[in-house]
Amino acid sequence: MSLALRTLLQTPLAAGTKGLPDDGAGVLLGDVHGKRWNLLQEHIPLPCAVIKQSALGHNLEWMRDFIREEDVLLAPHGKTTMAPQLFDRQLAAGAWGITVATIQQLKVCRRFGVQRILLANQLVGAQDVRYLVQELSQDSAFEFYCIVDSVAGAERLQALLQQTGRDTVLRVLLEVGVNRGRSGCRTADGALAVARCIAEQPRLELHGVECYEGIIAGGGPREDERRVRELLALVIAVYQRCASLDLFSNPREVILSAGGSAYFDIVAPTLGRTGRTSVKTIIRSGCYLTHDAVFYERHFQNIRARTDKKSLKNGLRPALEVWVYVQSVPEPGLAILTAGKRDISHDIDLPVVTKWFRPGQMEKPDKAGSEMEIFALNDQHAYLNFTGETDLAVGDMVGLGISHPCTTFDKWQLLWLVDDDYTVTDGIRTFF
Repeated sequence: MSLALRTLLQTPLAAGTKGLPDDGAGVLLGDVHGKRWNLLQEHIPLPCAVIKQSALGHNLEWMRDFIREEDVLLAPHGKTTMAPQLFDRQLAAGAWGITVATIQQLKVCRRFGVQRILLANQLVGAQDVRYLVQELSQDSAFEFYCIVDSVAGAERLQALLQQTGRDTVLRVLLEVGVNRGRSGCRTADGALAVARCIAEQPRLELHGVECYEGIIAGGGPREDERRVRELLALVIAVYQRCASLDLFSNPREVILSAGGSAYFDIVAPTLGRTGRTSVKTIIRSGCYLTHDAVFYERHFQNIRARTDKKSLKNGLRPALEVWVYVQSVPEPGLAILTAGKRDISHDIDLPVVTKWFRPGQMEKPDKAGSEMEIFALNDQHAYLNFTGETDLAVGDMVGLGISHPCTTFDKWQLLWLVDDDYTVTDGIRTFF
């Protein structure tokens, strides 16, 4: 599947866009590779966000091989990047569809031609339902799924569909969850009651069972793994009870799905072992694409510890970096950098320094070590302690690794795809 990107690529870049060089205003997005801008030669104003092309390609291939080996499907979560150009690469690498969390995100997908979308959220808004009914009525090839976790939710969705005056039927997945977690039925009995209600609604079809296991965190690797397995066991139990009562609208093709980026090594084989050829297992990881240097890297170390598979041990690579200048060294061992909360994620961990470069004196960036540590952020400033032999100076360039790609992407309208020499090969637009 190839998305309709032509109009996007013919869009002129707007003056004032963060990270855009002065000579970039008016350049078509699809033509930026011809400018040969190079980050290390200071062709690009900092801060800027870049995606390493080699790491991105590696991660795409890694996940493609993983889903093939595990015989599962992938519907990567679009909220991570909200970049149709990256959706296009994911679909080309074998993704079954794209997952979204909101109708706004779905509208972006539809604008660029995504034909299979899973809304991993409750659908409750009247305007949202009207929009979906219109989309489904206008395009018979559009395949859409949403989730329901309550009788009230099913009944409201049925009522909203009736109000449209159309005979549109929505495909829904039954959501199960964990106590004190997010949405989702907490017990098999509760889930079965919702499933029965869905089956009774003339405008709803039950197509599967899903969960979001990524909400489970904080108890330590072993405890978290145990709780994830318990949640997946609940998904399977609910599926089996629904199947025994013939509640699925198409029993020959039932979806079982889970959505996080930390436990897909557990999800894929567990949900894939139902013993039924009629079951489609869909994982919805979004952060695999760029990975990160802290949070998901920690989780991947846990994946490595859980498995003997060489394919999993090979690992994902951090692809997303934010580059900044040192703008002040007001006292020994303290550097102030030109990026802050407006530029880089900080909801889980502070960024880490991975590289530094002195323009005009170094041929390539040096890898940073433990002698550099960011300890605080303001809106537009980062505070960096440095020790040892590193002697940071005003004008030095620093490459930051991020923790949690979702909340870095949403701070940038434009990111640069770069080769290993940091020459720009493409511009990536986001739509948050």
